[in-house]
Amino acid sequence: QVQLVESGGGLVHPGGSLRLSCAASGFALTNYHVSWYRQAPGKERESVARIGWRSGITIYADSVKGRFTISKDNVANTVYLQMNSLRPEDTAVYYCNARGTSEYWGQGTQVTVSS
Repeated sequence: QVQLVESGGGLVHPGGSLRLSCAASGFALTNYHVSWYRQAPGKERESVARIGWRSGITIYADSVKGRFTISKDNVANTVYLQMNSLRPEDTAVYYCNARGTSEYWGQGTQVTVSS
């Protein structure tokens, strides 16, 4: 079955950290750009970070630069999003997206930053 599966979301205090995982199954992430998006209640979905699988080039939204890091594991066929110094405004459902010859979305994982 071709799918992306996110995990690692949860509830964290402001200033805390979480690491999200996006595991691909049924296809290889080679030749794909993989992105993390997020959507907060009442807001549009926005791109947070992206990585080119072959190039390794990363791009970040201004709002997360210096706090979030996207990385990949070629063997595990998985992309990660390390989120540090989390803020209440980071609260959202986070989605993984792979775009190449086809496009796939994960089901999303909830991240809540609250004291």
